[in-house]
Amino acid sequence: MLEAGTMLLFCAVLFASVALGWSIIPALFVGVLLFMGYGLVRRCSLRAMASRAAGSVRSAGTVVVAFVLIGVLTSLWRASGTIAFIVAHSTAVIHAATVIPLSFLLCSAMSVLVGSSFASAATMGTICMSLGLSMQANPVMLGGAILAGVYVGDRCSPVSTSALLVKQLTHTNLFNTIVRMLRTGAVPFVLSCVVYVAAAVVEWLCASGGSGFGAASAAATAGSARAAVSTNASSITDIGGLFSSAFDLHWLALVPALLVIVLALLRVDVRLLMLASIAASVAVCVGVQHMEWAELLRLLIFGYHAQNPQVAALLDGGGILSMLTVMATVCISSAYAGIFAETRMLARLQQVIEMLGHRIGACGATMITATCAAALACNQTLTIMLTHQLCGGLYGDDESERSAQAIDLEDSAVVIAPLIPWSIAGAVPLATINAPTLSLAAATFLYLLPLSRMLASAVRRRSGFRTRHRSQNQNPGLAIPHRPKPMLHMFAHGFHPKSGD
Repeated sequence: MLEAGTMLLFCAVLFASVALGWSIIPALFVGVLLFMGYGLVRRCSLRAMASRAAGSVRSAGTVVVAFVLIGVLTSLWRASGTIAFIVAHSTAVIHAATVIPLSFLLCSAMSVLVGSSFASAATMGTICMSLGLSMQANPVMLGGAILAGVYVGDRCSPVSTSALLVKQLTHTNLFNTIVRMLRTGAVPFVLSCVVYVAAAVVEWLCASGGSGFGAASAAATAGSARAAVSTNASSITDIGGLFSSAFDLHWLALVPALLVIVLALLRVDVRLLMLASIAASVAVCVGVQHMEWAELLRLLIFGYHAQNPQVAALLDGGGILSMLTVMATVCISSAYAGIFAETRMLARLQQVIEMLGHRIGACGATMITATCAAALACNQTLTIMLTHQLCGGLYGDDESERSAQAIDLEDSAVVIAPLIPWSIAGAVPLATINAPTLSLAAATFLYLLPLSRMLASAVRRRSGFRTRHRSQNQNPGLAIPHRPKPMLHMFAHGFHPKSGD
């Protein structure tokens, strides 16, 4: 089948780019050529495909502007000492017996503030890993706690690129979706805390008894991981002293972060929210950190770069240029949506997914689709966009249906992508903190969330079935006529695509 061959070739190009450590942008451009080539073979007009693709890219303009603001904001938070202030004061509470659950909580809080899993892993994650290994914590559990934590906020922060992308794709209210995310994520979050507390207790008991995680084999593993982390974090233990030497850790440095929290609670438009925090950060940079205007303008574009190598290992980054990859990914992937719509390349697959949705529900079908898309796309952004494209037929066009799709995307594509071992969504944070790949198994929040959603969906469907069955028994005249099940009908009578497929 031509569709399958084209998609497999595209996936092969993506896999090769990831395996060789290249940027995925050239691979995405190759995808544009492949999909347009498919359209030409199917006798679609090149002009029509280009027009559809351009229209899809234009529709992504709003989220691209938000990405620019996020790049500026994260750079200024580094330069103003906001992140340094938060990290220096929060890591002071970490102790050997509580390092695993506290690492999860601190990374969760940091990711909610900055909205980026990569930035949270590079700052709070690196420090928690370094401190945890110096306290003989198990590197697998510690890495899993950090990875799960950095994606808590990547999913539900008002300044998260993934949350803004889902908002743009589904045309929903960001803050309403965040409220729903807090509800669906509450139980998995609490269960994750319980798991990490239990792991900390078991580790402490084993270490005090001279076995288990405190034994020689685990100590050797932790020692090697600690040595690797020391390359990036220089085995820093006095975080407060280090940041105090580079910043004036005045309480005013916390104002930009507090503004984000307060304005988010007031449901201020996210772009105005970020602009307010940017203005406060500029004031802190100039008034508290005594930064020159020329340096301030430079870091807006190129990001923050500290003179101290130890501080640089923890805080360097941000800026508009740091967002170019994700902006290019969104624009090119948006072009895919237009090409797919014109060529109807995914029509057969979409119909199969709709049939699956009739059997297991829209939520379950979205979870399965997101898992497959994450395995093929190798990154979070493309996973979100592919899942949205493929599962569009499972939802209606009214506001409640769009909201349902938004929360299903947040609870599937956003958190499943980092669980794929070869996806950069999980590989980059783990490499940043030098945690073993096995830590994916300990990132409990990332798989408890989709599993809990699928379980809740199955319970609701079963409860609804029992209610309908009881109603039909009481009112036989209202019984639904027998119809062949879509999937069984397809296998029994063959697949007959609609006109134009």
